[in-house]
Amino acid sequence: MNVTDLVSKSGLLQGSSGPSPTREALHQRAGELWQTGRLKELGPERVARGLGWFSIGLGVAELLAPRAIAKLCGGQGRHTGLIRLYGLREIAAGLMIFSQGRKPAGGVWARVAGDAVDLATLAVAAVSPRTNKLGVAFATVNVLGVTALDVLCAQALSVEKGSMTEGGAIRVTRSVVINRSAEELYNFWHDVQNLPRFMYHLESVQTTGERRSHWVSKAPGGTRVEWDSEITEDRPNELIAWRSVQGSDVYNAGAVRFEPRPGGRGTIVKVDMEYYPPGGIAGTAVAMLFNESPEQQIYDDLRRLKQVLETGEVLRSDGSPNGTGDIVQRPAQPVRTDKRSYPQ
Repeated sequence: MNVTDLVSKSGLLQGSSGPSPTREALHQRAGELWQTGRLKELGPERVARGLGWFSIGLGVAELLAPRAIAKLCGGQGRHTGLIRLYGLREIAAGLMIFSQGRKPAGGVWARVAGDAVDLATLAVAAVSPRTNKLGVAFATVNVLGVTALDVLCAQALSVEKGSMTEGGAIRVTRSVVINRSAEELYNFWHDVQNLPRFMYHLESVQTTGERRSHWVSKAPGGTRVEWDSEITEDRPNELIAWRSVQGSDVYNAGAVRFEPRPGGRGTIVKVDMEYYPPGGIAGTAVAMLFNESPEQQIYDDLRRLKQVLETGEVLRSDGSPNGTGDIVQRPAQPVRTDKRSYPQ
């Protein structure tokens, strides 16, 4: 199986929000290709450096000879401004790879996001009556092959860094020390309707059963996603584990642990989560590049949880973004919840 077969037959860029059999099989086949294609012998770091030089070289070509690149891809030598823009993107991705040290996962994921844009552009060109279909097909086959290599390398680097599972889910681990007892923290978190008070991306969480709840969250582009979640393990004052139920818009699973510090010096709140972004590989690339990722959200959420429980309010500066849900911001002023502050 070659890289083009992997992409075209397995649906590499297809959207998927959970660990479906198709998605699981895709990641398994991707792992097999990494092994059988001798890429593992080179190592993801060396492959990433090669992709960095390729990205810079392609970007320079697109900047200096956009008309020739357009004709090579089946065009008529027009839209040179757009091709130069793509060239700048390629150079930026290459420089990002070289600036991120030995495991430049972010830079390679930037290439994956660019690949998705290139494939979308070629899809538009394929249905245009003014393009050379043979040239478009040639360009598409090559972009698909490079895309597969980018995805394999990005996944391998992310797994090595611990930010992705072997199955392709984003892995997040964050913790914070809060000056409250484990019992108090457990009780606050266990009441899931408290969660939007410090998780700004959540619009609402409603209890629907003894161990189930319905979640509504804001998403990029002014959209929103909904899912049902169930508690899979519940140890009072120690741990709450959950997962989204089958068929949800967003798949996530994880646990929050409450570990008392010695001498009654507060409690460590540790969140471990696995998450499949909507949009398949393209969605993963976006999540890895921008602060819409769950890792950044959880980091911010835990900091706000600490403020809510220790002071009863969330302190905000003039430069911080507007809050959502039950919290309304006033510049450079403490922000109190509409609900009764917790704790008293």
